[in-house]
Amino acid sequence: MQLKISHITEYAYAHPVRYALQRLRLTPQSSQLQSVESWSTEVEGGTVEARYIDHFGNVVELVSASRDTEAIKVVASGLVGTSDNSGVAGPHRAYMPLWLYQRETALTRPGKMIRELVRSVGKGEPLEQLHDLMRTLNKTMAYVPGATQTKTIAEDALAAGQGVCQDHAQAFAAAARVMGYPARYVSGYLMMEDGTDQAASHAWAEAHVEGLGWVGFDPANNMCPDDRYVHIAHGLDYKDAAPISGIRTGSGEEQLAVRITVEQ
Repeated sequence: MQLKISHITEYAYAHPVRYALQRLRLTPQSSQLQSVESWSTEVEGGTVEARYIDHFGNVVELVSASRDTEAIKVVASGLVGTSDNSGVAGPHRAYMPLWLYQRETALTRPGKMIRELVRSVGKGEPLEQLHDLMRTLNKTMAYVPGATQTKTIAEDALAAGQGVCQDHAQAFAAAARVMGYPARYVSGYLMMEDGTDQAASHAWAEAHVEGLGWVGFDPANNMCPDDRYVHIAHGLDYKDAAPISGIRTGSGEEQLAVRITVEQ
């Protein structure tokens, strides 16, 4: 399948910004599951100072704001060819050793709720266990837009019984690690069945299975990623794969607007 993607992020500031530096993780890479046919990132109100591959293997761009700017606009867009491989992304390839993906983070630290989730998973082969974990998590945590924030930890979202795809992905990764599987958080795009316009990018998780490599699981939708998904970045949790993150100095409020379209 060929997917056309447009991701527009606009920041508006009440007062001119003295200094701002943003880290962009908005560039997909070709892999076993996708082929990047064309892609560009354009910035208004700022300058791309550097572009590099981080320790997870993600493409990262550093953008500095123009002095005294009152607005920054980032437009990432392109064409990506995708294929359905039942979620199997292939062997581990990165600077980070595989064992590091079993490490807990502040956002994925397991507590009572995560451990109870793990105990509810049946015995069986690795894929059977991980599919059971995905199904159980989908039933346990309802998808409720706006129910959580980017700083919400997986344990709290699971305790509340509701969250967004970020929470499903982090809870799955936390539980999979307790079960002994290396796991990572993935950010990207998903072509929805009910329309092309979206207010946010998507997130899911991947667990490493011996003999298969990384295998994707999307608990929010209770399915493994297919040819409607585009992988952008990954890491131990949301912070490692956030599409845009950064710092700024200056007073005044910041307004954020995001518009995403994903279409065939």
